[in-house]
Amino acid sequence: MCHVLIIEDEWLIADYLSYLAERAGGTSIVIACTEDEAVLSAHERLPDIILSDVNLFAGTGPHAVQTIMSDLGKIPVIFITGSPEACEPCEPPGVILIKPIDPVCVMDTFRRLAHL
Repeated sequence: MCHVLIIEDEWLIADYLSYLAERAGGTSIVIACTEDEAVLSAHERLPDIILSDVNLFAGTGPHAVQTIMSDLGKIPVIFITGSPEACEPCEPPGVILIKPIDPVCVMDTFRRLAHL
């Protein structure tokens, strides 16, 4: 079982990441489009891995991840962004991948971090 939290405010990108996560071994997936929604989702069910954008319409992915990890402990995270310079704080255990999305890279990184 591998529960995935995707933090992404662009519906088409979130749907594509969900597809890639499922192909890589994710067994359940929840999508959050705001910082607050991401934190709430993580508290409702602890994710095994997080895929997160950086800039959201409401809040940021890195701040959501920081809050989640502060509350629940370390969780592997893949930041997928078009603005890696804005990825702060993006501390380990995080990996930063740059958009446009490379599906093979996302799935390989997912499998490595999720230990699949």
